[in-house]
Amino acid sequence: MTDPTPEPDVRRVLMLTHTGRAEAREVAGAFCKALVGHGLVVRLPEAEAADLGIRGSEQDGVEIARSEGDTTLGCELVLVIGGDGTILRAAELTHASGTPVLGVNLGHVGFLAEAEYDDVESTIDAIVQRRYVAEDRLTLDVRVYTDGEEVFRTFAVNEASVEKAARERMLEVIIEVDDRPLSRFGCDGVVCATPTGSTAYNFSAGGPVVWPGVEALLMVPISAHALFARPLVVAPTSELAVEVISRTDGAGVLWCDGRRAFDLPPGARIEVTRGDRPVRLVRLHEAPFTDRLVAKFDLPVHGWRGAAERLRRERGDA
Repeated sequence: MTDPTPEPDVRRVLMLTHTGRAEAREVAGAFCKALVGHGLVVRLPEAEAADLGIRGSEQDGVEIARSEGDTTLGCELVLVIGGDGTILRAAELTHASGTPVLGVNLGHVGFLAEAEYDDVESTIDAIVQRRYVAEDRLTLDVRVYTDGEEVFRTFAVNEASVEKAARERMLEVIIEVDDRPLSRFGCDGVVCATPTGSTAYNFSAGGPVVWPGVEALLMVPISAHALFARPLVVAPTSELAVEVISRTDGAGVLWCDGRRAFDLPPGARIEVTRGDRPVRLVRLHEAPFTDRLVAKFDLPVHGWRGAAERLRRERGDA
């Protein structure tokens, strides 16, 4: 059972696993065995420990978190074995504590993950030697109002999307920036995203790819019937708002990171601002974001002469 007051000199890692995949269970078992072998304590949620066939005890270096409390308490790191969905689940657990999250990708694109499944040994070594840095990523604070009263509040790492609730009916909305109305239109929805989420739903909706180091908020209408319905990039201090027109029958639904939903009746107002707490993603390498884009999307760059040109200049060739 998780100790409510962990010893300060004991190094603990919380491990979250997409246990529905056999490959993830195998990789998680290897990580657990190796980290315990290096003297670290591995904490596992009770249900996942059962899926992995791990019982755990203080003697074998494994802790089982059986309560619904702060599972990150006393942990220096959250190690995630899975895809971006599992990393977003980790972000929920670490939102209050700010514990860094290290993702090992077993999904498809895996933009939030830092390591791939075949990097197990080097990733273990980086954790043991503390050879990593935590990078703060901008998040969103999301609030929903009906009749002027706040009825729901949450956060988002990637995006907060306002979507139509019925397939056959468009959603009528007014979008605002900094308390000023910008446009009214019918649409399938509106995505409000972070730079981190620019390669997620925002990307699929036709929004811009924004480098993680840029501090900004994004707003992208989805299939809008309007002359002006272009993607917007605004200052991180701005406030984005979407109002569901009250004089229509169309209702909507708010989705945050595709994980937390809230029904939106006609007249609902959704306000999105920069979050008070960032999410901390672990980086093992200092590779440029451009290289990450090329690798994740398998972009064609054959024929690029940059490396050859640099080598020629270094050699002093004419």
